[in-house]
Amino acid sequence: MTQDYSVLSINLGKPAIHEFAGRQINSGIIKRPADSPVMLYKTHFDGDGQADLKNHGGPDKAVCVYPAEHYSYWETTLARKLPAAAFGENVTVKGLAEQDVWIGDVFQLGEAVVQVSQPRQPCVKLALKYGIKDMVLRVQQTGFTGFYFRVLEEGYVDPRPVLKRLSRGKESISVWYANEVKYRDSGNLSAIEEILREEALSESWRESFLKKRDRLTNE
Repeated sequence: MTQDYSVLSINLGKPAIHEFAGRQINSGIIKRPADSPVMLYKTHFDGDGQADLKNHGGPDKAVCVYPAEHYSYWETTLARKLPAAAFGENVTVKGLAEQDVWIGDVFQLGEAVVQVSQPRQPCVKLALKYGIKDMVLRVQQTGFTGFYFRVLEEGYVDPRPVLKRLSRGKESISVWYANEVKYRDSGNLSAIEEILREEALSESWRESFLKKRDRLTNE
């Protein structure tokens, strides 16, 4: 059974030098809504990019998604009005929070077909952008991380498309649950093994959980 979700904006931005907290930072975190159809390739949207290719981008992290519902929380917490793509996301979606998304879920996004690969791991540039040293920790603690898509089929995407869920992940591992185990319950061996059974889990998160499993089994 398919489910439809509203995309508020498709956001794009090339790496550029920005001044954050008095420092000159090369980053692609500043993005703006597209106003015409854009091509989604296997690793990125046309017109989008990342400066740090070691920690961002690549096939497993081609598209960053953030739930629109979290904006009100952050506006209250940060005491400021947030612009579009405030978290550097490519897709701002309504009605699809971390609890509702499973790793391995497949969606139609315009002409493209995408699959959830992992939660988004916020980086230090988000903290620098807002001038809040513990911003990364705050995002992890709330669980309001967003998530990543890999691209199964390339295609054009309209500026405000419908995101249609086509199928669910095999192991029913929500993005929220994966975050909980990684950041708050990292000693839970059975939970780690449960997550590792999900074939759609990204390589980087799989490596991280494999290392945790090895440490726990060798203690």
